[in-house]
Amino acid sequence: MKEQRTRIVVTGLGAVTPLGHDVTSTWQGLCRGESGVAPITLFDASQLQTQIAAEVKDFDPVAHFGRREARRYDRFIQFALVAAGQAITDSGLTFDNESSERTGVIIGSGVGGIASLLEAADVYANQGPRRISPFLIPKMLADSAAGQVAISFGIRGPNMAVVTACASGTNAIGEAAEMIRRGWVDAVVAGGSEAAITGVTVAGFNVVGAISTDNENPTRASRPFDATRNGFVVGEGAGIVILERLEHALARNAHIYGHVVGYGSTADAFHMAAPAEDGRGAVQSMRMALKDAGLSPAEVDYINAHGTSTPLNDKTETLAIKTLFEKDAHSVAISSTKSMVGHLLGAAGAVEAIVCLKALQAGLIPPTINYQHPDPECDLDYVPNVARSAPIRTVMSNSFGFGGHNATIIFRKVE
Repeated sequence: MKEQRTRIVVTGLGAVTPLGHDVTSTWQGLCRGESGVAPITLFDASQLQTQIAAEVKDFDPVAHFGRREARRYDRFIQFALVAAGQAITDSGLTFDNESSERTGVIIGSGVGGIASLLEAADVYANQGPRRISPFLIPKMLADSAAGQVAISFGIRGPNMAVVTACASGTNAIGEAAEMIRRGWVDAVVAGGSEAAITGVTVAGFNVVGAISTDNENPTRASRPFDATRNGFVVGEGAGIVILERLEHALARNAHIYGHVVGYGSTADAFHMAAPAEDGRGAVQSMRMALKDAGLSPAEVDYINAHGTSTPLNDKTETLAIKTLFEKDAHSVAISSTKSMVGHLLGAAGAVEAIVCLKALQAGLIPPTINYQHPDPECDLDYVPNVARSAPIRTVMSNSFGFGGHNATIIFRKVE
């Protein structure tokens, strides 16, 4: 007799994004087609080719943590703590001795506390080694978001970070589901957090030609799949979800946003900064997720695309969808919410997973804004400019990262 597959559900959501400090404001902004891109305020960007980004606006860490504690946390940790608190509250989870040990934390980040590291490097160069903050190491480590969430909420189960560049958030959620299926835990706090809008990182993306330089039109700068696209816009923020074993969620009468039914993860093994031109890694990641879910491409109603707004990525992802979905490629709705919140790097997939779950719940697909000039090589249904009501049962989210990392996750509606 075939062993029954452990069913995983999502019971809590939390987000801090360029469109708002919670899930509701973020979702409403996305559905209205708002852009969170604006001139950079976090540092003086006047000497850079790119002077725009999708910052989290009006975020006051002192209001959340108090002045003393706020100094101990890098901005990416602050975002993760706020989003995790929202998700845990939303889920209704509480942690006693037993449940604490049966709950895990997996929070991905592409670069961790890079702002704190760069600040310390400047202090070292100008003031000497004795002036380095004692908080530096725990502020800069990529696993510090997961560690601080565990400390803050008393969660003593498995705790780790996933670092797969722009696929980190999606991989974190997928690996969290696998952790539950292995029977290690009943629930996992999972997602991604990033705060990498610094002069050095923006300059680094500039020299490889990855980001937009449309400084005069910031809200138009991120335009995935548009023929005039010229690079992504760096964003920041965090997305956290609570995953649970279905029986565990039902036993406490938790609200269920959707089922996690499929997960795929592959490598291009091709190039550190460019996707394989035939999209083979993306194809295999989507195929793996569909096989894991026991679904056919025709059963997918919506794809939240990686859709970065770079010339090569958007063309390659379109080709990958066509390769796998074949005749169904032109009938599936696709959108890139990076057109509005920018590219949140290691947090992107986690926020986009939340978008997928909200789309399932609302029967509403957020648009790809700034789509004005059709590209013959990007000729699928990208839900241009205006949100669309649609019956949605199954959604797929793609994330592809530097290093050739590919991750795909599939959610299904609660019946």
